[in-house]
Amino acid sequence: MIRIAIVDDHAIVRTGLRQFFSEQVDLRVTGEAATGREALDLVRAGDIDVMVMDLSMPDQSGVDALAAIKARAPALPVLILSGFPEAHYATTLLRQGASGYLNKECDPEEIVKAIRTVFRGRRYITPAVAELLADGLSGDVDKPPHEQLSEREFQVFLRLARGETISHMADSMSLSVKTVSTYRTRVMDKMKLSSNSDLTYYALKNGLIQ
Repeated sequence: MIRIAIVDDHAIVRTGLRQFFSEQVDLRVTGEAATGREALDLVRAGDIDVMVMDLSMPDQSGVDALAAIKARAPALPVLILSGFPEAHYATTLLRQGASGYLNKECDPEEIVKAIRTVFRGRRYITPAVAELLADGLSGDVDKPPHEQLSEREFQVFLRLARGETISHMADSMSLSVKTVSTYRTRVMDKMKLSSNSDLTYYALKNGLIQ
């Protein structure tokens, strides 16, 4: 039996997934969460084998939530189920420790297949994500600027794009203000942008924030 935790801030999505998983003889939902903090509580409780997690949550980004979860439970498979297209987040999250990335428009049967795959300790890579990974390995010059950021730079980029202050970021990420400022400078340089409003516009235009 594979014990699953569903993390999504929409109750109707959690209900639909729980109902579908209940029809599978080898799957059982043992926890649900609507926020990143609640997801971490589920991890601490330890009654799960696979976490199925959305990226959009009210208290923190899925990127930050994934980092916190993997720091607490490195071996726990986390399958990202997101409304964002694969091109926006997949390669970054896989680098950060996600076991797979699926778009919410996928067939429900594919979610079940992915859960069984990551439960066995393997990554679930769709053809679209495999192509993105291959482009990255070949040094594709057309790779978008945000794909060139490190994991920590990407986290800082998303927080800045949402309007978060450097001091608040430093507190929540357990970093010094100087360190966060350094990351901001790197982000601006790599993305060739000059202001936080430019970051916000870029993120909105590319569907990285809502």
